[in-house]
Amino acid sequence: MGSASQNTSATRKERIEEMRRAEQARERRNRFLVITGSVVAVAALVAGGVFVVKSQSKDDGADAKSSSSSSSGKFTTGADGVRTWNGKLGRTHVAKRVKYPTEPPVGGDHNQVWMNCDGDVYAKAIDNMNAVHSLEHGAVWVTYNSKAAKADVEALAAKVEKTPYTLMSPDDDQADPIMLTAWGHQRTVTSANDANVAKFFEKFVQGAQTPEPGAACTGGLSQ
Repeated sequence: MGSASQNTSATRKERIEEMRRAEQARERRNRFLVITGSVVAVAALVAGGVFVVKSQSKDDGADAKSSSSSSSGKFTTGADGVRTWNGKLGRTHVAKRVKYPTEPPVGGDHNQVWMNCDGDVYAKAIDNMNAVHSLEHGAVWVTYNSKAAKADVEALAAKVEKTPYTLMSPDDDQADPIMLTAWGHQRTVTSANDANVAKFFEKFVQGAQTPEPGAACTGGLSQ
C-alpha cells in the first residue's frame, strides 16, 4: 500500500516536471519568436524610414529646381501692335518653379491657385505662376516698372479697380514701362491715355483667347 502510494506520487511528480519542462520550452520558443519578430519589424521600420527620407530628399530637390513652362514658340506682332504667341502654352498645374520665356509671361504651366483678378490692384510684385492662372481664367494683367509715370499708374489702377477680370501689379523685370497681358497676347502702351488700353481691355477681358471662360477671379490668392 505504501509502496503503491509512493509510486503514484513519483509518477505525478515526473508528469508535473515533464509538463514544466514543456512549458519552459514553449516559453523559450515564444520569446525567440517575439524577439525575432521585433528585430524584423525594427529593421523594416528603419529601412522604410531611410526610403522615406531619401524619397523626400529627392522630391525636395526636385521642387527646388526650376522647370520649363511647357511653352514653345515666339511672338508675332499684328498691325494693331498686339504681340500674339504662336506656339504651345502649357496649362498644367505644377508646384515647381517655372521659367517662362517672356516677362511678363503670357501663359504656360502655373500654380494651381490664381491671383484674385476682380479689379485687384497690388502694390507689390506678384508671383508669375499665380498671375498666369488668372490669365487662364480670362483676366487682363496690367504691369508697370519704375519708369512708368506716377499719374499713369494711378489712372490705370482706377480703370482696373472698376473692371472685373483684371489685375495690376508692378514688374521691374519687364522691358517697357507699361504692358498689358492676356493669355497668349501682350502689348506695350505709351500711357494710361493711350487708346490701345481700352481696345485691349475690350478685346481680351474674358475674350475669345480665354482657356477657361467664366472661371472665378475671386477666392484665390491676394496680398
